Amino acid sequence: MLGPVILAASRSDRMRRLVTAAPVTKQVVDRFIPGEGVDDIVPIIEDLTARGLQLTMDVVGEDITTPEQAYAARDAYLALIDRLALLELGEKVEMSVKLSMFGQALDGGHELALANVRPVVEAAAAIGTTVTLDAEDHTTLDSMFAIHEELRKDFPQTGCVIQAYLFRTEADARRLAAAGSRVRLVKGAYKEPAEVAYQQKHEIDKAYVRVLRILMEGDGYPMIGSHDPRLIAIAQELAHRAGRKLDEYEFQMLYGIRSEEHLRLAAEGHRMRVYTAYGTDWYGYFMRRLAEKPANLRFFLRSMVSKG
Repeated sequence: MLGPVILAASRSDRMRRLVTAAPVTKQVVDRFIPGEGVDDIVPIIEDLTARGLQLTMDVVGEDITTPEQAYAARDAYLALIDRLALLELGEKVEMSVKLSMFGQALDGGHELALANVRPVVEAAAAIGTTVTLDAEDHTTLDSMFAIHEELRKDFPQTGCVIQAYLFRTEADARRLAAAGSRVRLVKGAYKEPAEVAYQQKHEIDKAYVRVLRILMEGDGYPMIGSHDPRLIAIAQELAHRAGRKLDEYEFQMLYGIRSEEHLRLAAEGHRMRVYTAYGTDWYGYFMRRLAEKPANLRFFLRSMVSKG
């Protein structure tokens, strides 16, 4: 399986230099990451929302080594919120954040990440939107869930992400599927050991359905993060069985992947949110997109051959 190899490469400085130096890389990266700054991304936001879609915005960058970099990440999100305020789109555009970007892995990182993310959550609430805490590798999750719980005391609309491939996730889903919660379910995009995570696709898919059933039958707001047509159909069936209306759950997909499906679901009346990343430190995000889906890797390799 190529996925684990690509995920390992996402942590390799040598591979980072090789991939980022390839002349064709930027053309391919633009498929998934449509800009480096706020000015680049505003036209994307305006276009997608005009088409009936919603968005969650991610300022890419995870390899934080100093508190100053964590403060800069916080400020980048605050700058984004300032621009979103002018667009007056409310909950149509929320934000996703990785706590590693806010200093979680540094000394005293739990407190630092909480201190940095809180003003972002406050500013988002002030313009009528919210923030979802992305899930990262399993060693960070207890900290992420604790920060999520703390933020929800003042901002109960704060969301979080759970990953189907981890053994712990069914228990996490039962705990989180409470009234007022917002939970995005994804398969998982980090290289995890067999001691903590399913390794085979069919096992992960089965776990995804089990967890999705828990969320749909709970009292929270499920956010289905998947491009898999079969899982999307299952999600619709589970929502129907649970008696959920179309505004009581939503689908989320990545910018640049199955864009016609985004529009189809929105046209059917579903809430369809496009996960849209931007920024200059795109390497780790880009490599995980390649690892998640063989078609993404084939697209990249074909482009390198045809443009090289």
